[in-house]
Amino acid sequence: MEIFIAAVLLAIGLHILKSRDQARRIALLGSHLGKYQIEKLMENLTEGYLRCLGEDDPARREQIWQLLDSTEASLASQFGSFAADFARVEEAEARVSSLSVQLPFGRQLFPRGTFDVRRAFAIHARGIADTANNLRQLSPRDKAFTMSAELFLMQHTCHWFCKSKNIASARMLVRHNTAYAQLIESVSPATRQAYLALVQPRPAVGLR
Repeated sequence: MEIFIAAVLLAIGLHILKSRDQARRIALLGSHLGKYQIEKLMENLTEGYLRCLGEDDPARREQIWQLLDSTEASLASQFGSFAADFARVEEAEARVSSLSVQLPFGRQLFPRGTFDVRRAFAIHARGIADTANNLRQLSPRDKAFTMSAELFLMQHTCHWFCKSKNIASARMLVRHNTAYAQLIESVSPATRQAYLALVQPRPAVGLR
């Protein structure tokens, strides 16, 4: 009985520590995102893509694509500013566990299993900007598809920073009906390569 009570108390303590850490991270991220209109621009862009793809009149569809170009440019500019702003956060505050679930003190106990979310945001900023500028010369439809993937993967990183990888992936499935692996396959090759090199857990020294 005493062992059971001790286990329950330990579980409660760990839950409190995890909740406090999550609340702190949510507040930190929110304090930086609150300066921008990134979420609103994402919503406008997503709705615009759906409206454009459902438009039968080619002339009207082309007009909507052109209007969306300015929204993409604004979003890329604002997220670039956010990434530069967040880059000033101290490294200890920006480390994220590469594990699927969040563990109290996990970043301290497994430092090699972490990544710097500031670098992740910089990768997302480049991917969003490059797609907005259409460096790969994609068709409007393919550009919209890639931009959506870039934005959703960025959103996944935000949720991962605040909660955990598993929760972030579950939210992607619920909100966008998109699996995490599908997001990675759908972003630009440059984003995919840089992102995976950053977030994948590094093997311990001496292990292969």
